[in-house]
Amino acid sequence: MTQAPVIVSGAGPVGLSLACVLAEADLPVIVLEAEPALPTNLRASTFHPPTLDMLERFGATEKLIAQGLIAPTFQYRDRTGEKLGEFDFGALADVVRHPYRLQCEQFKLNFALAEYLADRPTAAIRFGAEVAGVQQAADGVSVTLASGETVAGSYVIGADGARSAVRQALGIPFEGFTWPEAFLVVSTDFPFEHHFDGLCWVNYFADPDEWFFLLRAPDVWRVMFPTGPEESEADIFDPAKIQRRLNRVLPRDEPYEVKHTTLYRVHQRVAERYREGRAFIAGDAAHINNPLGGMGMNGGIHDAFNLGEKLVRVLRDGADPALLDQFEAERRPVALQYVNDITIRNKRNLETRDPSEQAAFRQMLRETMADPAKTRAFLLRASMLASLGVTGY
Repeated sequence: MTQAPVIVSGAGPVGLSLACVLAEADLPVIVLEAEPALPTNLRASTFHPPTLDMLERFGATEKLIAQGLIAPTFQYRDRTGEKLGEFDFGALADVVRHPYRLQCEQFKLNFALAEYLADRPTAAIRFGAEVAGVQQAADGVSVTLASGETVAGSYVIGADGARSAVRQALGIPFEGFTWPEAFLVVSTDFPFEHHFDGLCWVNYFADPDEWFFLLRAPDVWRVMFPTGPEESEADIFDPAKIQRRLNRVLPRDEPYEVKHTTLYRVHQRVAERYREGRAFIAGDAAHINNPLGGMGMNGGIHDAFNLGEKLVRVLRDGADPALLDQFEAERRPVALQYVNDITIRNKRNLETRDPSEQAAFRQMLRETMADPAKTRAFLLRASMLASLGVTGY
């Protein structure tokens, strides 16, 4: 009897990664994507070392490296530009094959994974297929599309983002909070590296009045600022105000050439559960966090590999389906106790007005840089290797 496909809702990095794990094992999988084609929006652009290791087997890492920018180091600075700390992922070269962050737009990963799936006979991607409902039976699931069509499968995975239709259909609460400020990302081709001594490609600037994050993508610098809760979108996107924000990064007489702007409403939320019978949620459908540390997309991809490999063991190798319960047990604590804690702490360290907290943060950086063991532990957390149980000792 032909095996029913696993249904994946969402053709983003999480859904496509999970589909690749299943297709690699010759399991039938169908990806349902509401959009008419793979989107090319900027969104996430940081790939951590273990994520690059995971994606390597699908040929995606090689393609990302060819299109991206290798960032072996990252820095903390203050508003004056003084360097407070610098860390090099090269210290992890003995435990990871790619000891660096890679800066590359996430849509390029989507295209690389879609190319892999196109060559796998058991995989398919359907565009314009918006999920509207999920029904379950003892031996399978069915997904109702907005068009009224029904798609049958063995399991369904919601990898369809923070507003996940699958999560909503399952009635799973999405607990947490929304930050009062939104984050504005401004992209410009201005060469900041020529104006800050020793600037690397990933930089966190601490300032109690307005911290910012300066990150190099392949073609532009992306500068992220917090915005005030009292600012309207019209105020935030006012070209003169954007120029004032950029001039607080580096004053100059000529206006900055702005290539792109995006405003993000920022949340810290984790779903109450990741499984309901034969239905699962992963990635942003299961957990969302502020982007300081680049852990959102990477954590979602780690979800995909964890769940995908368990589904392979159950569907292909005959493992007890109870194995699938371990997905939530292993991944939900990572979102709650690791990603949430680190990203909230990252934000606090950059914005705090408390002199004692500012001093403690600077002291922590000095002590960490001075002690190889502390440096290694810090990098294991920053790279997300620690969240995968890698100690490196």
